[in-house]
Amino acid sequence: MSDTNGSVRVEISERTGGCVARVTITHARKLNTLNSALMTEFAAALDALGRDESLCAVVLTGEGEKAFVGGANIDEMAGLDAHSARDFITRVHGCCDAVRRLPVPVIARIQGFTLGAGLELAAACDLRIAADKAVFGMPEVKLGIPSVVEAALLPGLIGWGRTRQILLLGETFSAAEAAQWGLVEKVVPFAALDSAVDEWLDSLLANGPVATRQQKKLIRDWEDLPLRAAVAAGIDCFAESWKGEEPRRLMADFIAAREAEKARRRADLNQAP
Repeated sequence: MSDTNGSVRVEISERTGGCVARVTITHARKLNTLNSALMTEFAAALDALGRDESLCAVVLTGEGEKAFVGGANIDEMAGLDAHSARDFITRVHGCCDAVRRLPVPVIARIQGFTLGAGLELAAACDLRIAADKAVFGMPEVKLGIPSVVEAALLPGLIGWGRTRQILLLGETFSAAEAAQWGLVEKVVPFAALDSAVDEWLDSLLANGPVATRQQKKLIRDWEDLPLRAAVAAGIDCFAESWKGEEPRRLMADFIAAREAEKARRRADLNQAP
């Protein structure tokens, strides 16, 4: 892809506990805004990652310090008509849906501007950690269009009142407010952003990889199911987990570690004066 359109960089690393992909939207000179070509590349890259059975987690971020994703490209949107507008917004949805369809947890590493389609993309992630200077907003109404597609995720994260405030006023808000409202789970200084992401990755990779994939799928199912069906889906998922060896292995490890700790404490007591 040409530099004019930006590109998507995917870096795979082997860490203790599993394989992690870092996906970077590289369009910093345009605040990592999404155009049609870039969105097509992004969705294809995530679809490819989704087929990697060794993958345990994904970190999604934008290039540079100024923006996570500054929104959809306004220059391109200004030339849309009713037909091309449908195609364009479907591509935005396709990017968010590609994130949600990944079978492993996705951490949004948020720095700088996170606006419009960028906020929708962040909402589609499983976990969100933001630099303290990050700026959020859904300014579409100021441009004569409504906030749509994965903006529909916002009520589940922050409630209907805050969602109305964000979408109807179109104003920006701070990382501190985003955390207070429940939009992001953690806020840190920019210098600590990568180390904070690494801490979350360490926690994710310490868990059973099969169980983690099952948990993500179940959470996504819960979002679409009424309560009774959601509970039933959980029962099915729990039973399914026992078809593999992971529960037996990890529980055996837990019991062995617990017994070893008990033995150590007994030894310490016997040696006490």
